[in-house]
Amino acid sequence: MKKVFLFAVLAMLFVGCTEDEYTLFGSINGVVTDINTGEPIGNVSLTLSPSGKTSVTGSDGNYEFIDLEAAQYKIQARHAEYKTDTKTVNVLAGETVRGDIQLTPKE
Repeated sequence: MKKVFLFAVLAMLFVGCTEDEYTLFGSINGVVTDINTGEPIGNVSLTLSPSGKTSVTGSDGNYEFIDLEAAQYKIQARHAEYKTDTKTVNVLAGETVRGDIQLTPKE
């Protein structure tokens, strides 16, 4: 009887759920660009709500927020030379959502 139980436990370990079934979090990544030129904008401050997480774009305009609970988020992008803009995205568990943002230069 002990051998049967041990075999059943080992079988569950090897046959169990896939990694995707355990994924409870998602991510957002994107690039911030100039709406007129399409050029990437570095040093853009990004704030994610409701989580309050922050990020800053690299010189290539890219940013990322990882390990987010599945929910709707607003991304606020701020830069001294551009008008502040906000984008809304829906994060799903196990997925990465694009959150590209185009900023308009200040006049």
